[in-house]
Amino acid sequence: MRVTPIISETEFKSRFEALLSAVPPGDIHDYSFFDMPANQPPWFDTGLRLEAGERVTTFARGRTCLDGTDLWFGPDFQIWRRIGERGQISRGTRAGNTFAAEAAGPLFFASYFPGEWSTRMGELATPPEAYDLVSGDFTILVVRWRVDPLEGLRALAAHGDVNGYINDEIDRLANPVTPPEDWSYLWFLGPAEVYRSFERNGRAGAICCRTHRDAGLLIKDASLAFEPGTRLRWSWKVDKLPSKRGEDRLETHDYLSIAIEFDNGQDITYLWSSELPVEKSFRCPIPTWAARETHVVARSGEQGLGEWRDEERDVFADYAAAIGGPAPARIVRVWLIAVSLFQGDEGECQYSDIAFVTGDGIVPVT
Repeated sequence: MRVTPIISETEFKSRFEALLSAVPPGDIHDYSFFDMPANQPPWFDTGLRLEAGERVTTFARGRTCLDGTDLWFGPDFQIWRRIGERGQISRGTRAGNTFAAEAAGPLFFASYFPGEWSTRMGELATPPEAYDLVSGDFTILVVRWRVDPLEGLRALAAHGDVNGYINDEIDRLANPVTPPEDWSYLWFLGPAEVYRSFERNGRAGAICCRTHRDAGLLIKDASLAFEPGTRLRWSWKVDKLPSKRGEDRLETHDYLSIAIEFDNGQDITYLWSSELPVEKSFRCPIPTWAARETHVVARSGEQGLGEWRDEERDVFADYAAAIGGPAPARIVRVWLIAVSLFQGDEGECQYSDIAFVTGDGIVPVT
């Protein structure tokens, strides 16, 4: 179970130092602590140089707070890394993360929100001045192993734990949560442990979703002409909504949805709202998404929660009504979206039988 530990910088450092000092010296090459302000634009240079293939575990505490609001984001979502000035960016899914260095080079970290990536090398799509809107700090522990990291973590856990960090990372490594086959997470939001495959009615391809103070945007490529009458069909069972308030404001923008991306960069996402009226449409309240994403309420309220529901939407008509302008030529991807970052509650649902209905027949997605 993923945890988001709340611990002071002093306690974080002192307790980890006590544990690390008890580990046989042959297990660890070295360890270092780094303090990174949440309002520092990417990238933060640790001064450490990793060798290609070197095995590393990081643990982080702290948060980014959006000034003037109650919104905050923990290290599992915020802390990204890069090796070298032009290395590819990546992050873990929890407050601990174990990896092997993809190449030799200096180790950099970054705090993500309120930024957004424009390239896989960590260039920003947002102005650096956006970081003036946040405050907070992070403490990051970097452990460089001489032994297999899972073996080393288990040896470390034999001496104790620090607010669940170590056993949480052991669990992540020993019981990995992988995305459903042929689906992947949107690269510039990063990976998650939100979605898993399961069988429904004896058939593979169904997907279950559980979100809790995280976000996951799962994508699958599709390729079909976008023509009048194009419809999206799916079944879903929503057990728990992650928001109890209307999702059309930033501070309450936690939701579960299925979406379609078009070749013009626009997308329509169909959500089950807690209270917004069915057929209401609105642009995404996240500033960096407002220009490309439109939400349409497909269902609302608690009636029907916990039951399988079959849906079918005329996407061409919805595009004309909610977005307008010239219609795109093609559909390029299907998305599943789960967000629970803003209020920190849980959301649970399942999807199956996703397909497009066109004039030429049915195009299955799952």
